[in-house]
Amino acid sequence: METHRRSFLKAGAVGALVLAAGGGLYRMTRPPQAQPFLLDGEARAALHAIVPALLAGALPDDPAQRARAIAAATEGVHQAILGLPLATQREIQDLFGLLALAPARRLLAGVTPAWGEASEEDVAAFLQDWRHHGLALLRTAYQALHDLVLGAWYGDPAHWAAIGYPGPVEGLS
Repeated sequence: METHRRSFLKAGAVGALVLAAGGGLYRMTRPPQAQPFLLDGEARAALHAIVPALLAGALPDDPAQRARAIAAATEGVHQAILGLPLATQREIQDLFGLLALAPARRLLAGVTPAWGEASEEDVAAFLQDWRHHGLALLRTAYQALHDLVLGAWYGDPAHWAAIGYPGPVEGLS
């Protein structure tokens, strides 16, 4: 199947409209927040589903330890986002707003069940799709999710030994 320039431009315009409408709808359905970024409800569930897909192989096998590790990584991402500039926090809020909306989750991520019920394989497939997507916007969204999750995980000194990092050199602070 050959892609024509006109159909490519139409697909891009439709994608931009869907993203804008989804972000606007999310902001209209949520009351204004006192703090710049709030990871709540379905957005937290989305991140909670994304963390194990991105940290496959790094998480503990024991179910209780795994659940604690996922919760800690999710909270670490939240704290990392709060340390970013406000404009960046708003962009990430829009990304999680889209992921929280069921129609956007189905159309953009291809994940049919709610985030809390999605399989790790479905989430990993959605992430790989975004990683190699033709639209730079979705590739950038994947990269943001990837960097936030891995940054929060390996920013915790408890995980340094797993990658052979001895920690910062004493006296260089």
